[in-house]
Amino acid sequence: MSDAASMGRCTVVVGGQWGDEGKGKIVDVLAWEADIIARFQGGANAGHTVHVGEEEFIFHLIPSGILHPGKRCLMGNGVVLDPFQFFKEYDAAAARGVDPEGRVGVSLRAQLLLPYHRLLDRAREGTSPQKIGTTGRGIGPAYEDKVGRRGIRVVDLKDEARARSLLEEGLARARRRLAELGQADLEGSEECVGETLALRERLLTLATDVGLEIHRALKAGKMILMEGAQGTALDVDHGTYPYVTSSNTTAGGAAAGCGIGPTAITDILGVMKAYITRVGEGPLPTALPPDMDEKVRTLGAEFGATTGRPRRCGWFDGVLARYSARVNGLTGLAITKLDVLDTLPELSIATAYRMPEGVAEEFPADTGSLGKVEPVYEKLPGWEASTKDVRKLEDLPYHARSYLDRLQEITVTPITMVSVGTRRSQIIRVS
Repeated sequence: MSDAASMGRCTVVVGGQWGDEGKGKIVDVLAWEADIIARFQGGANAGHTVHVGEEEFIFHLIPSGILHPGKRCLMGNGVVLDPFQFFKEYDAAAARGVDPEGRVGVSLRAQLLLPYHRLLDRAREGTSPQKIGTTGRGIGPAYEDKVGRRGIRVVDLKDEARARSLLEEGLARARRRLAELGQADLEGSEECVGETLALRERLLTLATDVGLEIHRALKAGKMILMEGAQGTALDVDHGTYPYVTSSNTTAGGAAAGCGIGPTAITDILGVMKAYITRVGEGPLPTALPPDMDEKVRTLGAEFGATTGRPRRCGWFDGVLARYSARVNGLTGLAITKLDVLDTLPELSIATAYRMPEGVAEEFPADTGSLGKVEPVYEKLPGWEASTKDVRKLEDLPYHARSYLDRLQEITVTPITMVSVGTRRSQIIRVS
């Protein structure tokens, strides 16, 4: 038998909008079938919320696959790892009966996100005339250290003397930068070196070559599930720059972020809400008027899992959805929160943007112009009936099915999953 014939499957799950699409639930559902669930980018600035029975779990770093016994959960080299947040999650999971022992691995090549990165993030956002809307979790400064070749990786902790030197140098740089920003050296920075080194041995026991683990698992015919944080429109290259995160959230970053070749990826599933939301600064072309915005936010419980900030809500943006399908190379689509629209008598889908130079059907690179576009809407009737108990596509109300058909046409991507509630059971598997 050839190597290709014996290889396992590798599915990448990405957000197709501005994040908060419900990827955590989709990963949780798919994790039943996977052997390894790996996170390929981002840090503790994103939250995946999963409901199991009456319990709610929110993970910021550890893949939500940890809720499935026996699954191996990995954090790749593309992740900026906050060791304090990580062990807080790790210990909280154990306290709630989710045993992570022997199941969690962290890439030796992953960069550490340290307390001084958080201080820099908050200071810079607080003094900048152009607000990005960061979470203040230190993501940007940590990635800056990474690409500036002055970051600290998990593997650097093996040599304690070298690790101490690198930590002291990083802290000194942060103090100088804080002084330049006119900020006092904030509380907590003095303990950075000692507290990080105190976690050294514990973190090293979890360190692994993530790419090698995945490679060997694929060779053994196993199923790999790779998850990202945020969404396509927050990708540092392909999103609404500068209102973006500091990493590649699109599927192209999955291989690099876990240390495997791109040809190992077999499927790319895009997750999109049946409407759209955005948290933080930046344009939202299909934003709802205030009254409807508040209604949808209430119906969908649209508040950030990480910050609690209210999300702005809008109609489904078909222009962005087409763009997401193209830049990610989507092979399937998971539509979430269809049930949130159950009571609305009429729905709108943006199929194009009206701009000064004419009607555009492609997502523009110019973020400034995106804030001024007028969406071209297509109106569809609502179904005004509950979908929460539906488990088969053919059992959906006629207009709900028609709405999904239209989303599929616009994205030119087959819908393979539909979520109609927060619980694991509230899912429709199309294929």
